[in-house]
This record gives sequence, C-alpha cells and structure tokens, in this order.
Amino acid sequence: MRVTLFEIGSFSVASYGFVIALAVLLSIGVAHFLTRGTVYQAHIMNSFFYVFVAAIVGARFWHVFFFQWGYYSKNLTEIFAIWNGGISIMGAIIGGAGGMALYTWRKKLDFWEFADHLAPAVVLGQAIGRIACFLNGDAYGSPTGSQFGVVYPEGTMAFERYGAQPLWPAEIWEGQWDLIIFALLIVLRNIKFPVGVHFMIYSIMYAVGRFVLEYLRGDSPRYTFDWTAGQWTSAVMIGISVILVGCFYLRDRSKSVASSAGTNKVV
Repeated sequence: MRVTLFEIGSFSVASYGFVIALAVLLSIGVAHFLTRGTVYQAHIMNSFFYVFVAAIVGARFWHVFFFQWGYYSKNLTEIFAIWNGGISIMGAIIGGAGGMALYTWRKKLDFWEFADHLAPAVVLGQAIGRIACFLNGDAYGSPTGSQFGVVYPEGTMAFERYGAQPLWPAEIWEGQWDLIIFALLIVLRNIKFPVGVHFMIYSIMYAVGRFVLEYLRGDSPRYTFDWTAGQWTSAVMIGISVILVGCFYLRDRSKSVASSAGTNKVV
C-alpha cells in the first residue's frame, strides 16, 4: 500500500496514476483482441479520445454532484481542480458510454453491438483500477469493529479519517467481483443473446455487486434509506438495464416474427 510508487530524485510517480494508466492500456489491448475479425477493431483507438474525455468529465461530475456535493457546494472553485483528486468510476462508465454513443453515431456503427464486445475489457479495467484505489488508500471501507480488516498507513485518506482502525476491504472485494464478472462475460460470449444483452449483463452484475459492497464503504455520505450515492446510482443502473434487456428481446422477437411472415407470404 503506497501512495507514491517510487521516486527518482525530486520526481515521484503516484501509484494511483501509474496503475490507472496500466488499466487503460490493458483494457485497450483486451478490447482489440475481443473485436478481432469485426469492423469494430479498427475503431478501438479512433474512439479512445471520445471515450476518455467523456469518461473523465462523467467521473468528475458524478463525484462532485452525487458523492461529495456537501463539500464542493462550499468550495465551488475546486470543482474543476481534478488534479487534486476526486473521480467516480460509476460516472466514468456512464460518461464513457455517452462518448462511445457519440462516436458510433458519427461513424454510423451499432452502439450496442460495439458495447457487447467491449464489456469484458471495461470491467477488467475497473478491476485493475481498484488496485489503484487500494494503493492510494481511497474507496476504503468502514471500521469492522474487530481485529479483522485493513489498517491503512499514515498519509492515506483512510488513515486521516479512521486512524489505525481495521477497515472492511471494500475496494479489494469490489476488484475481485469485477474479475469474476470479467470471467463470466468471457464465458457468455459463447452464448448468442440479442444485441446489447451482453453489455446489460455486465451492467447488472457490476451494479448488484457495487450496491451490496457500498454497505461496507466508509467514505461516502448517505441519503434516503441510508443509501450512498453509489447505491442510488446502482439501483437506477439495474432498473434501466433490466428494462433494456426486455426491450432487446422484444425487438428480436418482432424481427423474427416479421421475417417469418415474409418467408411464409404466398406470392
């Protein structure tokens, strides 16, 4: 657990930034592999700028207005100071999806088919990203009230809030859950679902895991029903994803019926 990974003279490399960069590179590599033999492989790097910028904007927006508005409402000048830290993975997912939607619209590509291919790469990046959170001492859990737990060192945000108390390893368990989702999505690629369902399976599984683990988080304010912003976002994601899955199946059923009717038409 190191906020600073290493130093060369006066130059220091932050663990968080280094691991996030690694997560992005590995995600791009996996995405390139998963789209082999499709029209989408050539668009992986071309779409990166859209996705990256939209993800950063979404991540900051979600953190400021949904996770820490109590602080930023009193410190408006710091809203754009992203170099001081403060981004939300859930905002990055939503923002990145928006950037990809814009790109696919401009290039006349099928957004949902592209998203199906990218889902495993996205969740792998999230899993690696949680390693960055652990090294940085953020996205930490609440006190366990026992000998079990992670004790963060001085210099981390977790230590500043809870000191040497053992905390639930919320970010570690979330990263492990993301790896399970990654493996399941790879397996499910062998099953033919309506276009868009693979991505919705990812969305639902991630949101369910995040909702449960948020009960262990110790860094988020709580709102109605004593839910965190992460739980409210997860609940909305699950609801929308389930509705979309139903829409995708109805769409495919309608196409099948129409195709069948055309085949059986007497000329």
